[in-house]
Amino acid sequence: MSSRARALALCTALVLGLVVTAILAPLPYSVAYPGMTANVLGDDKGKPVITVTGAGTRRTSGQLRMTSIVATGPEASVHLPDIAKAWFRTDEAVMPREAVYPVGDSTEEIAEHNAEQMEHSQDTATAAALDQLGKSSKGIKVKLSLADVGGPSAGLMFALGIVDKLDGDGAGHDLTGGRTIAGTGTITAGGKVGAVGGVPLKTQAAHRDGASVFLVPRKECAEAQAELPKGMRLIPVTTLDGAVDALKALRAGGKLPSC
Repeated sequence: MSSRARALALCTALVLGLVVTAILAPLPYSVAYPGMTANVLGDDKGKPVITVTGAGTRRTSGQLRMTSIVATGPEASVHLPDIAKAWFRTDEAVMPREAVYPVGDSTEEIAEHNAEQMEHSQDTATAAALDQLGKSSKGIKVKLSLADVGGPSAGLMFALGIVDKLDGDGAGHDLTGGRTIAGTGTITAGGKVGAVGGVPLKTQAAHRDGASVFLVPRKECAEAQAELPKGMRLIPVTTLDGAVDALKALRAGGKLPSC
């Protein structure tokens, strides 16, 4: 074999080795999918998601569904073929692992962090809802119960559920207008709605579970529109007050904000 042929063979072997290594090497990404949704006006595992004591509550119709995503765990290995496949599917998304799991390196640490985030989200949702209604938290207690869900992204829907249970639209009607409405967004005690990530997958989860309207943090409008299921209507929101006003307008056939 000539020296040139040997050099070419060596180069080819090196390239093949690099390709195989790239294919087999784990990468710092997670693959995410549409997750579960839950009606915050209903029950979860036989218990009401929202329980209010110290104030009367209303019977409600329709649904307010919180949405979620699921993702490969922090200990799972994601390789180049997994990422390539996900890029060409609308029901999968590639996300940096630190964006999905910003705290902890183990399933246990992450579960603990997500549980803390969910508890904080419930507290701020309660504070925001009572403030929106002009009610004091001294005499009214709200318990939120939703198993197997963590993180802060259900805050907006929890707050809307509390408002609907206590007051509806303030004129004897449900906020939902009898519809199945889904959404996502963090909430502060002052009622500001924040972005959450994974919105295209959440709109698909909502569509799968019967929702026709999706409340989205305004900053994530473009992301939500990119993979929006057919027939799904987006309503951008920045505050709890704005979300309540939008649902009132939707029920009454009024003008709605749009992305």
